[in-house]
Amino acid sequence: MNLNNIIISDPEILSGTPVFKGTRVPVKNLFDYLEAGDSVETFLADFDYIPKESVLAVLKFSERIFSQPFLYESVA
Repeated sequence: MNLNNIIISDPEILSGTPVFKGTRVPVKNLFDYLEAGDSVETFLADFDYIPKESVLAVLKFSERIFSQPFLYESVA
């Protein structure tokens, strides 16, 4: 799934905050839910108009990003 079909950033929608396409739900909200200990299912229940496939694609993409070595110095 192409993230361009899932996430948009438009200055007219929440000042350009990345949101799930067709909504005003920031992608960050998904990560806020997970950080708070909530499940993906809880997020999907609260935002039932966001397709599960979209949420899973965002998570898969973030997994790929964070599985790559970083090009900056780590903090020890």
